[in-house]
Amino acid sequence: MSNTVEIKVPDIGDFKEVEVIEVLVKVGDTIKAEQSLITVESDKASMEIPAS
Repeated sequence: MSNTVEIKVPDIGDFKEVEVIEVLVKVGDTIKAEQSLITVESDKASMEIPAS
């Protein structure tokens, strides 16, 4: 059984929106705390977003 989990993107500056440029997990993967889930990019930086 899968559950949908909301991911909160940390503040990376004065941006209301950031683009998801890479998804680092697949459907059905077991996710551990602090494992990188996605990579986001703004005009000035990119960063990996970990699981809480």
